[in-house]
Amino acid sequence: MKRLWTWVKRVGVVLLLLVAGLLAPVAWVETMCRGDKVQTPYAALLPPAEHRVESRTLLTYPEWHIVHAYDDYAEVIRTGNPHEFGFFKSIAGFWSSLCVLNETASGVGDVDSATKQMVYVIGVSFTAELMVKAAYEETIGRLFAWQRGAGRAPLDDLSAVQAADYAAFLQQVPWYRWHFREDAEALRQAATGNLRDRERRLALGLEYGAKAAYADLIARAVAATGFDELRLRMVVSGKPAEDLAAYDGITIGETIPEGIVIETPRYRILTHLLQSMALDGWQFREIAGNDDILFTALSDQPGHQDAIVSLPRQGYGDFRHLVLVKVTELADQIRNLAASGARLEHVHDY
Repeated sequence: MKRLWTWVKRVGVVLLLLVAGLLAPVAWVETMCRGDKVQTPYAALLPPAEHRVESRTLLTYPEWHIVHAYDDYAEVIRTGNPHEFGFFKSIAGFWSSLCVLNETASGVGDVDSATKQMVYVIGVSFTAELMVKAAYEETIGRLFAWQRGAGRAPLDDLSAVQAADYAAFLQQVPWYRWHFREDAEALRQAATGNLRDRERRLALGLEYGAKAAYADLIARAVAATGFDELRLRMVVSGKPAEDLAAYDGITIGETIPEGIVIETPRYRILTHLLQSMALDGWQFREIAGNDDILFTALSDQPGHQDAIVSLPRQGYGDFRHLVLVKVTELADQIRNLAASGARLEHVHDY
């Protein structure tokens, strides 16, 4: 019993150290990443019922960083091996960008506690997931990849396709709606008898099974608390109202002195819509009652003159730039991206 108690204490200490390590970045952001910018008053055009918290345009990026990490991972394993992906580099990118975004948010508006709690939960979960994956892929996974040789096993290619499909799915739909169990079954059916396929089927099957169980819990929790709004309202100007009929998903509202009130979808669809409208000559006056908005752009250059953060992308060899602008400047910024050698990636709504 004494020996058993000794081991229980040792395991307890290890678990405490792991928890402390996972929570350390949260403490760092809370204590070391506080901004002191003064908020500029803004008189909104839309009524309060149509407003969304402005600081969320910054605090939505951490969740998208995770989406981008899965996309980077898919690109790396498309022709390479999982152990070639920089797991810890991706973790560091999450927390370092969150630090800057938390500092910048002081000049945009207060961050509500629910949003901050959500960001920390997904950050800790993301960190834990990638640490576990790194521990496996850098050791056992690397060993089986070495044993396989230079050629790729069937499940190397199938898992790369699954990773790319999952990354694309996350552009518009929450992760917990993905069909992890179907992916696990596809691996089982496609596996051959070689060692690499057997290892991939077991390792990824366990990963998909764990994610499926966690996704079920999250889906039930979200169903109990309610889903976020899928549409928002904005004010646009520069062209006649009848030209808006050319865009799918738009509901045209009233006309006010500053422009035309419209309702649009959110998330990835909104980015494509804003890009199309900007290139067609529209101007954006206000979005969801706010005058500041964040967008990300991609370029071959490591820096961007207006970026608050610039990060390298794994697998692609280029860079992502986070740019905070006034809503009234967004259309011009989108139109100017091509001239600067950059391309729009995503407009972060609220």
